[in-house]
Amino acid sequence: MKHAETVTFGGSGLDRAAQLRADSAALDRLSRTKGAQTILLWRGKPLIARDPGCRVAWLNSDHALLQHEGTRIFLGRDGDTAYFAQDISDWEPQDQALPQKVFFDASEQSHPQADEGQIFAELRGCMSVLDHRDAELAATAKALFSWHKSHQFCALCGAQSLLSMAGWQRGCPACGGQHFPRTDPVVIMLITHGNDVLLGRSPGWPEGMYSLLAGFVEPGETIEAAVRRETLEETGISVGPVRYLASQPWPFPTSLMFGCAGEALSRNIVLDPQELDDARWISREEMVDVFAGTHTNLTPPRKGAIAAFILRNWLMDRLD
Repeated sequence: MKHAETVTFGGSGLDRAAQLRADSAALDRLSRTKGAQTILLWRGKPLIARDPGCRVAWLNSDHALLQHEGTRIFLGRDGDTAYFAQDISDWEPQDQALPQKVFFDASEQSHPQADEGQIFAELRGCMSVLDHRDAELAATAKALFSWHKSHQFCALCGAQSLLSMAGWQRGCPACGGQHFPRTDPVVIMLITHGNDVLLGRSPGWPEGMYSLLAGFVEPGETIEAAVRRETLEETGISVGPVRYLASQPWPFPTSLMFGCAGEALSRNIVLDPQELDDARWISREEMVDVFAGTHTNLTPPRKGAIAAFILRNWLMDRLD
C-alpha cells in the first residue's frame, strides 16, 4: 500500500539512537542541553498544548515540571535535538476530575506549574491532528510507560526488576534476567464481499459506532491465519485470500495493528455474542454516508485509528 506509513503514529524517520541507551552519562548530558525536549505523561496522558490547535507540549530541560520526581526514558534524537519522556503519575491533582475508566476518557487535568493552555489529555482525542514526529514520540512514550507499569516484577523469579537501558529494558537484580518491551500483534481486517464491507461493534462502544473486525495473533500463527480465524470465530464468515495493507503502533496499551484485506467466501453472519454486540454488511455507498455523518444510525471508527484509515482508502480505491 503506497500510503501505508501516512497512518497516524506512522514512522516519521526518527533516529532512535539505540547505541546511546547504555551510556547513562552521555544521556544525562544530553538531557541538560538547551536543545533537549521532554514530553511529560501523567497516568498515560501526555501534556498537550491547546490554542492554537492541539500539539505535544514539549518542555525544555529547565522547566519547573521536570524537577518533579519521575521515571525518565530516552526516545531518540533528530540532529542536535534529543527527545525524552518523563512520567509524573504520582502527582495528585486537587479538586479536578480524575481519569475515567470508560471507552474514551474525556477528563482533563491541569498542573499548577504547567504553562497556560497546557493540559493532560487522552491521546486518542488529539492523535489525528499531531504531526508525524510528535505522534510517533507520544505513542512510543505512552507504550513504554504502560509496559513498565505492568512489568515491575521479574517473570523468571518474581523479584522486583529495575529500569535499564534508558527505559528500553528491565533487569532483575536477583537472578540477572533481562526483559524487553512487549508489543502485542493484532490483526485488523477489511473483509469485503463484492461492494460490501463487514463491520462489527464491541460491547461498551459508543452508540452507533462500528469498525473493522480485529483480534490478537496467537502463538504459532501467521497474520493471514489470524485474519481467517478471528473473522470465522466472531462472525462465522469464512475468508479466502488475505493480503497485508499497512501497520499502526497502537499504544492502548502496547499493540501493533496489522491492517489486512480479506475476501469473504460467504455472507451469512453467525455472531459470537461474547465478542461482538453486532456485525453487519455495509455497502460502499452507505460507508460514504457514514463518513459524511449523514447515515441514520451508524458512526465511523475514531479518526486516526487504522480502521478509519483503511476504510477511507478503500472508498477512494487507494489500497494498492
